[in-house]
Amino acid sequence: MTRSRLLTLLLTLALPVASALPASAQVSGIRHEYQRLNNCGPVTVGMALSRWGGTLNQYAIAPELKSGGSDVNVSPEELAAYARAQGMDVHLAQNGSRALLKRLLAAGYPVIVETWFITHDSGGMGHYRLLTGYDDARGSFQALDSYMGRLNFSYAQLDDLWRSYNRTYLVVAPQNRRAAVNALLGFRADPAAAKQEALRVALAETRKVGDARSWHNLGDAKLAVGDARGAARAYDQAFASRPDARLDPTRPARVAGGLPWRTLWYSFGALEAYTRTGRYADVLRLTSAVLRDAPAHEEALYWRGRALAGLGRQADARAAYQAALRLKPGYVAARSALTGLS
Repeated sequence: MTRSRLLTLLLTLALPVASALPASAQVSGIRHEYQRLNNCGPVTVGMALSRWGGTLNQYAIAPELKSGGSDVNVSPEELAAYARAQGMDVHLAQNGSRALLKRLLAAGYPVIVETWFITHDSGGMGHYRLLTGYDDARGSFQALDSYMGRLNFSYAQLDDLWRSYNRTYLVVAPQNRRAAVNALLGFRADPAAAKQEALRVALAETRKVGDARSWHNLGDAKLAVGDARGAARAYDQAFASRPDARLDPTRPARVAGGLPWRTLWYSFGALEAYTRTGRYADVLRLTSAVLRDAPAHEEALYWRGRALAGLGRQADARAAYQAALRLKPGYVAARSALTGLS
């Protein structure tokens, strides 16, 4: 059986599960916490852990995940690594769906989603939320938000904010529940099948919507299946698209391109694709823009180091890696890259 036929079969088998869902569900026993500056990641993973008896708050978690108050980003991978270090099992992936969220919530599993967050004073930015329930009669999800408290999002509203990050989601659960979570995930429990489906969805959305976010998601999907050149072309289309002022109410006049101006604070696929295809000047240009506004951004420094190394500027690359490691001493990729310099 070919991979595409197997994927179709798995998708078909998953459909009856969704049809048996209750009309509403709510996961109980979760502690809400309001965040301090730039602490949505530590707070949200702490809230997810509280579902399973965790008691740690942001004052214990943030020092493990962040280099300080000026660290503007905690990646999904960092959240997953932290939860695993607490003895939990974590499923982290992109291309979630409404049906998947409802299956997980109905079974008692809250879901961390990475979304866009729009304010009229600070502008648009990345933000984690913990989904805790849904209600078909109202057509809404319930969420715990570290900044705004308990919220309801219509299904369409949540998806619009969620697709800014290619519908990234994390399921945190005890290790002895891995089989149960995999059963709920269906075909998504197989990383290869999940990546192929993410690519299919992203391609369809570029044809149907064709905005900067859909092209950016296609770049992520192509990168995930190993197509760095195709990913770079998709990211080019994202940058060349028309900006969406609704997502970027405080966009600085100096910012060019179709993506919200803080996108690369949180998403690094374009930097990786351009590095892997030798487009080092683009990486230096983009990381310079990030570091102008967020100078304590270790990921931007890391990718800057990769570009400088690609250009043969070993001393400058070393300085970039060292700066990243001063901000985050446990940054494995930066340490490995520094060690690998000639």
